[in-house]
Amino acid sequence: MVKVTIDRPGCISCESCWTLCPDVFEQNPEDAFSEITEQYRVNKNLAEGEVPEDLADCTVEAADSCPVTVIFVEE
Repeated sequence: MVKVTIDRPGCISCESCWTLCPDVFEQNPEDAFSEITEQYRVNKNLAEGEVPEDLADCTVEAADSCPVTVIFVEE
């Protein structure tokens, strides 16, 4: 499993992460910030997740493409 966290208050809703990796990231309908999709959340935390290895590449790509570097991935 790959751990991923989002510093949600720093998100600028650029759409990059959920466009590149929609299985892991989505836009929160209430505040428009990025969040982890429900199936990969840890303890129902919108900003913390664990994703399977087969989604590691797109998760890292999304983190690398974030213009404000608020997505952190631990492999």
